[in-house]
Amino acid sequence: MKVTFQIEGGSPVQIECNAGDNLLELARRANVAIDAPCSGNGSCGKCRVKLIEGQLDTIPSRHITDEEYNAGWRLSCNSKVLGDCTVFVPDIASAYQSRMKTADLSSPKEIAIFEDCQAALKASGIEFDNDFLALDVVMSAPNAEDTMPDVERLSWGVQAVVEVERVHVPFNVMKKLAATLRQHDFHVCIKGLLDGDTFRCMEICDPADTAIVGCAIDIGTTTVTMVLTDLTSGKLLAKGSSGNGQIRYGADVINRIIESSRPGGRKKLQDAIIKETLTPIIANLCKIANISAQSILRLSIGANTTMNHLLLGVDADPVRMDPYVPSFFGWDGLLAGDLKLPANPLAPVVIAPNIGSYVGGDITAGTLASAIWDKDEMSLFIDLGTNGELVFGNRDFLMSCACSAGPAFEGGDISCGMRATDGAVEACVIDKNTMEPTLTVVGDEGQRPVGICGSGIIDIISELFRCGIINAKGLFIREGERVKRDEHGMGRYVLATAAESDTGRDVSINEVDIDNFIRAKGAIFSAIDTLLQSVDMTPECIDHVYVAGGIGSGINMRNAVNIGMLPDVELEKYSYIGNSSLTGAYAMVMSDQAIAKTAEVAANMTYLELSTYPGYMDSFVAACFLPHTDARLFPNSKQEM
Repeated sequence: MKVTFQIEGGSPVQIECNAGDNLLELARRANVAIDAPCSGNGSCGKCRVKLIEGQLDTIPSRHITDEEYNAGWRLSCNSKVLGDCTVFVPDIASAYQSRMKTADLSSPKEIAIFEDCQAALKASGIEFDNDFLALDVVMSAPNAEDTMPDVERLSWGVQAVVEVERVHVPFNVMKKLAATLRQHDFHVCIKGLLDGDTFRCMEICDPADTAIVGCAIDIGTTTVTMVLTDLTSGKLLAKGSSGNGQIRYGADVINRIIESSRPGGRKKLQDAIIKETLTPIIANLCKIANISAQSILRLSIGANTTMNHLLLGVDADPVRMDPYVPSFFGWDGLLAGDLKLPANPLAPVVIAPNIGSYVGGDITAGTLASAIWDKDEMSLFIDLGTNGELVFGNRDFLMSCACSAGPAFEGGDISCGMRATDGAVEACVIDKNTMEPTLTVVGDEGQRPVGICGSGIIDIISELFRCGIINAKGLFIREGERVKRDEHGMGRYVLATAAESDTGRDVSINEVDIDNFIRAKGAIFSAIDTLLQSVDMTPECIDHVYVAGGIGSGINMRNAVNIGMLPDVELEKYSYIGNSSLTGAYAMVMSDQAIAKTAEVAANMTYLELSTYPGYMDSFVAACFLPHTDARLFPNSKQEM
C-alpha cells in the first residue's frame, strides 16, 4: 500500500508502507517535514495533517475537536495506516525548514553586532588576524631543457613569494595540479595556511580568484545561522539561516538523543543537520557572495553539547544519563572533508569547546563575545532558547549552569505556539478596561495572526497579569468577550478570532499554556537564583545582564521582569547582544587568538549541575508563580487591579 503526502505549496511525496505503520514515522522516512516538537508522544498537538482520501486508524486527541476531526484533521503521531491514503501537510508544518532566510548586510544594525564584538575583543587584547594567505604565483613553463616536476616548480614559485623552508602540497591539490597550471599558463593563485616555516597549500585556482573565506556557524536546537567572512579584511560577505532539520525528531535535545539511539538514528540525525541544513545554507551564501565553496578555508561552530555530538555522529546517549558525561568537550584536528561539508576539504573545523552536558560551545562562544571574562564588574550572561544557559562572574571567576526551559520559548508546549516566522504574534498590549489586545505580528503589513512566538507569550502573560485577568497561578479571574471557557471551566484568552486569524481558527492562550510557560520562566529564574546562591550573592550584586539568543531580540525586558523570568534589577543594566554564539564563532573563524582565548575561557569556567544542587527544586517551585512566591524579589512588579 501507499501513502501520499500532499505538501501545501509543494509536490506530492509518495512512500510504500505496511498496514499499521505510524503516519509520522512514514513522513520521517519519506523526508517529509512535519513539525513534531514532542517527537510523537501526542502531547504537543502540532503534527496536524488532513486526511484527503483513504482511512487512518487514529487515537482521539484533546488537540483535535470533533468539528476538526469530521473535517479530516488528524495528529500524524496518533494515526496508523489502514490502506492507500492521501494526507495534506500544511505549510506551517514545514516552514521551519523550507524558509531559508538571508540577511541584509547593508543594514547598519546587522553589521553593528559583529563590529561591537570585534571592538570589545580588540579592547581585551585579542587581534583579529590569522595565517591564511592567497598567493599570486607565476612560474616558468616547462620545456625540453627545463623538465622540473610540477610540484617542485610550484614549491619554488611559492617560496619566491613568501619566505618558508617547506611547501606542503596535499593530495587534493596534487590531483588537479597539472591541469590547473596548464590551463592558466603557470600563473595561478595558491591558497593556504602559513604554519611556522611551512606553507600548507589548500587550493590552486585561477589567479583572479583570490578570495579566502571563513564560515562561522551557530547550530541551535531550533535554528541554524551562519555568516561568510573575508579572512583578510573581516568583511561580512553573506549571512543566512534556516530551521534545524533535526527538529522533526523532537523540539528538545532529549527527544533527539532518544531518536539517535534507535537503529540508524545517529546517521539520520547527522544527515538532517549536514545534508539537509548546513549544505543548502552554505551553497546559498556562496552564491550570494559569488565565491566558490573551495574558497572556504576555515569553519567555526558554536553549538550546544548535544548538537556537537549529533553533528559529528558521536553517541550522545551518555549526555542524558547519570552522571551526564559527554564523549568530548573539545575536538581538535577535524576537517571539512571529514564531515563532507561543502568547503575546502582541508579546511579546519573549529568547534567551540563544551563545558558540561548541558552547557556547550555555544555558551563558550557567547561568553567570549560578551567579554565578561575581562571585566571587573559582576556580569550575568543569559542565552535564552530551548534550553536556558547562564554564566555569572567577572575576570576572577566564571560560574555556569543550564536549565531545561523546554520548548515554550520557541512556541512548543503552547496550543497556538509557533516559531518567530510570518504570522507569529511577537508583541502584545492589552487595554485594562476593555480587555482588547493590540498585536504586533511578524511579516508584511497586513499579515494576520497564525500563532504566538516566545516574545509574544511573555508580553501576553505579563499583560494578562498586569490587567488582573489572570492571578499569580495563571488562572483566569476576570470575564469578558475575549475570555472563553470550555465545558470543564478552563479559561482561554482569544487574541484573534477565527475571522481575524490567518488559519480560520482562534489564536488564543489557555490556562494549560500559561502553566507551561510559568514553569519555563520558573526554570530560568530559579537557575539564576541558584547560580547566585552558589557564590553567596544576590541579584543586587549584578552590575550588568547580557541577554542573548534568538528570542532575546524581541523580548520586552520590563515584561520579562514583571512575570518573574528575569531578576528585578534596573532596566538600564540589561543589554541585548544578539546571537552571541554566532558572533563568538565569527571571532574564532577570524582570529587565531580568539580560538586560544575561547579554549582558555572554557577551561577556567566552573560548571554547576543544578539537578544535584541542594535547594534547586525548592527554588524552582517558588518561582512557578507570577512573579514569585517571595514578593520581596520583585518590588517593581505589580498587578493592576
